[in-house]
Amino acid sequence: MVTRHQKLGLDDTTVLKMYETMLLARRIDERMWLLNRSGKIPFVVSCQGQEAAQVGAAFALDREKDYIGAYYRDLALVLAFGMTSREVMLNVFAKSEDPSSGGRQMPGHYGQKKNRILTHSSPVTTQVAHAVGITLGARMKGDSAISLVTFGEGSSNQGDFHEAANFAGVQKLPVIFFCENNKYAISVPTSKQLACEKVSDRAIGYGMYGKTVDGNDPLSVYEAVKYAADRGRKGEGPSLIEAICYRLTPHSSDDDDTTYRTKDEVSEAKKKDGVLTFAAYLREANILTEDIEAALEEKIKHLVDDATDYADAAPFAEPESTLQYVYDEKGEI
Repeated sequence: MVTRHQKLGLDDTTVLKMYETMLLARRIDERMWLLNRSGKIPFVVSCQGQEAAQVGAAFALDREKDYIGAYYRDLALVLAFGMTSREVMLNVFAKSEDPSSGGRQMPGHYGQKKNRILTHSSPVTTQVAHAVGITLGARMKGDSAISLVTFGEGSSNQGDFHEAANFAGVQKLPVIFFCENNKYAISVPTSKQLACEKVSDRAIGYGMYGKTVDGNDPLSVYEAVKYAADRGRKGEGPSLIEAICYRLTPHSSDDDDTTYRTKDEVSEAKKKDGVLTFAAYLREANILTEDIEAALEEKIKHLVDDATDYADAAPFAEPESTLQYVYDEKGEI
């Protein structure tokens, strides 16, 4: 019997790696919450509930060539693009070796030149225009690279998104606008954000392809993003993919989500958690055996422990370095 992933051209090794990346992101995220509650790190902005969408999208791209504009929940996405557990924890602890900013940025503000991860900033949606600019620059250089830029459904209401989408549509740039719709813009539900039914309905206004998929299913996301990437490389322009997810944690470690949603709502959403449902799929396909699952958990625990210990012991940046790299320094950036 041909499995769903085989129909998509994915082999057993690849889908197992997808699951491993999702699980690693989840375990790092869980460790971050423990570190925050014990006073070790100041802030957590979580990816829990969105790992399946992020990994499905990442594996549909050319991760040796394409660019991503990741937003602050994209832990699984940046791991899939080559950022290591240690590098993530260095960012969380704000240490000088942090590749994203040398300890200057808030946790979750990723950026890494060698892995083509665009630098993120705190004002939401600014990364969308940057990702469009990357593809324009690539076209001018004769490079066939595409970019995938992520954002929440709340950010799809910002002017930055609409201006960037319009420019990309007019210029037929190979950008994949990837909306991780986790149902809440901090505390505001989707029903109070959109006049249309779906974020993907906005695609037609910019002459681009639009599709909504189940963000808890990495294979559905993979299929949609692969199609968008293929049409972008063929010169057919940008796409808007909306992955329906659910934010399983509060907005951040400083948020009390019980003021705007019920525990029953969250409990119901956890039944559809992509990490759990994809594991169930792999077990049914006889790919994730008990031995393999135990080995993965042990491997990941070692990675998370090592990353935590390394980042905790690493030095902070020297105070006098605060203003370094505000401007280009002899072409070093």
